[in-house]
Amino acid sequence: QVQLVESGGGSVQAGGSLRLSCIASGYTYNTNTMGWFRQAPGKEREAVASIYTGDGSTYYADSVKDRFTISHDNAKNAVYLQMNSLKPDDTAMYYCAGQFGLLFQPLEPTEYQHWGQGTQVTVSS
Repeated sequence: QVQLVESGGGSVQAGGSLRLSCIASGYTYNTNTMGWFRQAPGKEREAVASIYTGDGSTYYADSVKDRFTISHDNAKNAVYLQMNSLKPDDTAMYYCAGQFGLLFQPLEPTEYQHWGQGTQVTVSS
């Protein structure tokens, strides 16, 4: 069974950086789509970034483009989210998600079958 475990969240000041990690187990092939999503209290879950591990193609939400970078390491079954220039609006629970194969809508949360438990990111002003 697929399991995703996130780590790296924490509390930082505005303008700071964090790197989130997601370790995946249970995927047989390195042809999956992995994504980072976030949800703040009272808000809808929204996409942050996604990556297709088959060729490394990446996708970003406009709100984080040029500040966040998603990457992966197939050998370690890991996906990372480097977050720079953090803003208070980035405060949310961040979830790692995965799905087999290539997704037509890689920034659509309903496309993902597997989810981690989340890691909290808090950015203070």
